[in-house]
Amino acid sequence: MHLYAIGDIHGHIDLLKAAHDLIADDKARHGPGPVIHLGDLVDRGPDSRGVIDFLLAGIAAGQDWVVLKGNHDRMFWRFLRNPTEQEPGLRADLGWLHPKLGGPDTLQSYGVANAADRPVAKVHADARLAVPQAHLEFLAACPTLRLAGDCAFVHAGIRPGIALQDQSETDLVWIREPFLSEATSHGPLIVHGHTAIEAATHYGNRLNLDSGAAYGGPLSAVVIEGREAALLTPEGRRRLPGR
Repeated sequence: MHLYAIGDIHGHIDLLKAAHDLIADDKARHGPGPVIHLGDLVDRGPDSRGVIDFLLAGIAAGQDWVVLKGNHDRMFWRFLRNPTEQEPGLRADLGWLHPKLGGPDTLQSYGVANAADRPVAKVHADARLAVPQAHLEFLAACPTLRLAGDCAFVHAGIRPGIALQDQSETDLVWIREPFLSEATSHGPLIVHGHTAIEAATHYGNRLNLDSGAAYGGPLSAVVIEGREAALLTPEGRRRLPGR
C-alpha cells in the first residue's frame, strides 16, 4: 500500500497543480493511492479561490483525495461566520485581516479588494457576497485528523501524551511546542505541515511537509509506504531518510 501527501499550499494553485502532476506520474509507474492534503489551502498566495475550486472539482470528479483543515482555513471560515470572534490559538492582538496572516490576499482572489485598509464590517459584508457558500461548507467539513496505514495525518501536530481520539481541534491545527521537540514515538508516524522548514524532513516519529510555499519555497508532495517516505521530483522518487 502506498499513499500520497501534499504540504501547505497557501493559495499557490500552480504549485498545487504541479504537485498533482508529479503524483500522477508516480501513480502511472506504481499504481493508484489516495492523496491527503495537509491543510492551509488559503492565505498569503495569489489564488486561494483557485485552490479550493481545484480541490472541489477533483473530489466531484471522483478523485481519491482527502483535504484536512489548517489553521488558516479555519481563520478564513471563522471570519466569514463572525468577524469579531477571536480565533483560538491566534494572538489576541492579531486578526485574520492582518497582512502578516494573509487574509487580505485570500479575499483579493475572490474580488474583495483592499481588505486590510477598510472597516471590518464592510469587508465582511463584501466577503459574504463574494465567497461561494459551497466554499464555506467545504472548509467547515474538512477533517482535522485522518488515520491511514501506519500514519496519522494532521495539519500542525498533536499534543504528546494525549490519545489521538482526545486531541483538541485547536491543537491539531495550531500546535508547535511541545510537539516539535518530542523525540519519542507517537505510535503512528505523524505527517504534518504548519511549521515551515527549508525542505520536507522525516524525523523518525514525524514527517514535516511544510517546505515554505507561503514564503517562496516549494510545495512538497511525497509518497509514503509504511513509515518510509520519498519526495516526488521531476526525476522520480527521492527517499527521505528518518532521523
